[in-house]
Amino acid sequence: MARFKIGVMVDSFGLPIPEGVRKAREIGADGMQVYVVEGGMAAEALDAARRREFKALVDSQGLEISALCGDLGGHGFQIPAENATKIRRSKAIVDLAVDLGTKVVTTHIGVVPEDRADPVYRNQLAVCQELGAYATARGVAFAIETGPEPAVRLKSFLDEVASPGIGVNLDPANLIMVLNDDPVAAVHTLRDYIVHTHAKDGVQYRPCDPVQVYAAFAEGGIAGLNIGELFNELPLGEGAVDWDRYLAALSAVGYSGYLTIEREVGSNPEADIRLAVEFLKSKIGR
Repeated sequence: MARFKIGVMVDSFGLPIPEGVRKAREIGADGMQVYVVEGGMAAEALDAARRREFKALVDSQGLEISALCGDLGGHGFQIPAENATKIRRSKAIVDLAVDLGTKVVTTHIGVVPEDRADPVYRNQLAVCQELGAYATARGVAFAIETGPEPAVRLKSFLDEVASPGIGVNLDPANLIMVLNDDPVAAVHTLRDYIVHTHAKDGVQYRPCDPVQVYAAFAEGGIAGLNIGELFNELPLGEGAVDWDRYLAALSAVGYSGYLTIEREVGSNPEADIRLAVEFLKSKIGR
């Protein structure tokens, strides 16, 4: 099996970022990912000195930055009136990635419609082609996180984008929770585009409409839609992800990058993340 690296989304600890970075090292991670869209860690808030300071902190812990999270929220790139600002901010995040020494920025772009003629699809395509060109020139890749649409549809979209600056952040739990899509099959479908992965687990209770689900996340809830009745994120190994087959598939397609643990729910995320690190080490033979 490939020599995977284990990462941690430091925001998942619920601690100030410097403490989260130190905690990532303490629990045995190789690297870390961090949100850079708001507050003191927003790309626009980090001047050259603070960028050097943060990179020095990460280096002092013997960690790598597996990726930055540049998800600007809302409906992704579906709404034309929002995109001038989002494109500008996304380019600033790419520049931050260069300064911090990482080659991946993860993001959500909104649900990709099935109909290629849909105005939403054409708008997402145009934005991704512009950002892809910018990222390519800077040696960075935007990694679209899986979940809102089936892997086959996402691959078709990426084929049309046709840019090395746009890739995939494969999140197996999102595929299961929202779509009941098979993460193992998704690995083989998206094999040419995977540049980063999230290590997350979950279960679907009943079928749901991805458009409604992601609209609820974007808008802070929709009347009559109870997410908890549809699916749930669970600690690694307790959900429906078949980790043995999933990791074997990643290895088979030549992926040897990060499995970055993301824990978005739960009363004791640090305990869950610690267990997740040990779970992954047991699976990859470390």
